[in-house]
Amino acid sequence: MSYDSSATRARLLAAAYDEFVRVGLAGARVDRIAAAASANKQGIYAYFGSKEGLFDAVLGARLRVLADVVPFRPGDLPGYTGALFDELTADPGLQRLTQWKMLERPGASEQERDAHLSKAGALAEAHGVGLATAMDAMMVALAAAQSWSMTAPTIRDPTGDDPDRRLAAHRAAIVASVGAITAALLDGPDAEIS
Repeated sequence: MSYDSSATRARLLAAAYDEFVRVGLAGARVDRIAAAASANKQGIYAYFGSKEGLFDAVLGARLRVLADVVPFRPGDLPGYTGALFDELTADPGLQRLTQWKMLERPGASEQERDAHLSKAGALAEAHGVGLATAMDAMMVALAAAQSWSMTAPTIRDPTGDDPDRRLAAHRAAIVASVGAITAALLDGPDAEIS
């Protein structure tokens, strides 16, 4: 039987995702990840260099999937924010992983910075504003989608405890809020012109 390194790497990423979601970077154990992946823990160091490198690889892979599932639409930042909220709400593991990242590795990685700059550049071009203004709008949209999706599982409908109805109202409020911010920052009379 031949050895398939890509399959081993994929199993390590999947097992690491589960471990990091459950206990974060500091609580994760390389031996548990390797055992769950039916792999040798030395493979983690060979493929990823360190536990931190593995965490970065897991986060990067999940963010790439998120970017594929929720394509950026610079002409519709509120709609993009709503779609991002939907995906984050549907995938609580990704939400937990990003929370662990913010707690244990604050600051944007080079990959995150590049992604944010690319989106802000497209936003600036679509709205005819400077990059700094577009980045402000982008960060507001990301923060809204992420922070509001963290509270989604705990939301109750005060008029009847219908979680689907309340979630839809929550989403509508996010889209409207980002729409107002977009109008003020990107399309308003005082919007920064590039």
